[in-house]
Amino acid sequence: MHSWTQRLLAAATTAGVLLAAACAAASALDAFHAPAVQAQAHVTKINRFHKQINGNDKVTLTFNVSANLESLFTWNTKQVFVFLTAEYENAKNSLNQVSLWDHIIPEMELAKLQLEVKSKYPLIDQGSSLRGTTVLFVLHWHAMPNAGAMIRDRMPLSEFRLPDTYTS
Repeated sequence: MHSWTQRLLAAATTAGVLLAAACAAASALDAFHAPAVQAQAHVTKINRFHKQINGNDKVTLTFNVSANLESLFTWNTKQVFVFLTAEYENAKNSLNQVSLWDHIIPEMELAKLQLEVKSKYPLIDQGSSLRGTTVLFVLHWHAMPNAGAMIRDRMPLSEFRLPDTYTS
């Protein structure tokens, strides 16, 4: 006959193995999930475009963001972190990425976004190469699961061109 401690350890080990198997199954099932994200972003206003005292260009924007991120949610999704970046090229770098806005979506019922947003973070270039530059809006998301690996992806949205002159 086994003692009560041996029985307790056997039950705890069985529970741990079953929990690990459930986490592995959740991760495996998320690998086959193919979300169909729909999104748009457009600049509605360039609030201010000027050269800072240190010589860097700085732009603040107002833009519309509409996105349907419901397909990112599965039974294993805890929350989704979504952010909008501005990507552009200049003589110094082949790719510059600047985050303009971010948001955490804790549940599927809040995953349809229709917002007019003033950029949470300004678009600042190290130098003065933003005038006349074409900028691409890219929507990024990180789906954070309850168990398993985080799923990251991105979607290019729209391009806009900054003015050739400062607007301050």
